[in-house]
Amino acid sequence: MREVCIELIERQGRRLWQVRFGRRALTFHEELAARTFAAQLHMRLRWSGQLP
Repeated sequence: MREVCIELIERQGRRLWQVRFGRRALTFHEELAARTFAAQLHMRLRWSGQLP
C-alpha cells in the first residue's frame, strides 16, 4: 500500500523536505510547507478512496 511520507534530505549542503507518495515526490525548502502539503494530500486521497 502506498502512503504519504515526509523525509528530510540533504542536497548540496541544504536541508530539504521531501513528500513522497509511491514513486512520486515533491521537495520543499520549509518543513511547514511540506507538512501542510502532505496533510492535504493525505486527506484528498482518503476522500477519493485511494487510502484506507
